[in-house]
Amino acid sequence: MNSLRNKLRTFFYGRYGIDQMYYGLLGLYVILFLLQVLLDWEILHGFCGLVLVYALWRTLSKNHAARRRENQVFLKLWGPVKTELILLRDRFRDRKNARYRHCKHCHAILKLPNKRGNHTVICPKCHKRFSVHILF
Repeated sequence: MNSLRNKLRTFFYGRYGIDQMYYGLLGLYVILFLLQVLLDWEILHGFCGLVLVYALWRTLSKNHAARRRENQVFLKLWGPVKTELILLRDRFRDRKNARYRHCKHCHAILKLPNKRGNHTVICPKCHKRFSVHILF
């Protein structure tokens, strides 16, 4: 048993491992797999396999510099998408007691209490005043 453990240890030594792009590829795999099951498209089955093989290949790679560059590109693309998804989740969660509005000057997103009517708001980012009308 110790010889198998030592062989596995030497095989995995120096491998790149798991990063954020791996989790993104794994999420893409799950989405594609569910679509393939629901829609019964054979082409999606092939894409699922390619995504999973690519994720495993990246994990076992020894080229750390290239994998880091790929991960940085992924994070640059995923950052705005993640921000929008978090904002969408927060808006849904706070839909009964808060409203979200953009500052007219710096376009920051403000969370305002759910009070009907016209209100004067001071942006905490740029400190400028502007009026907001909340209907419901």
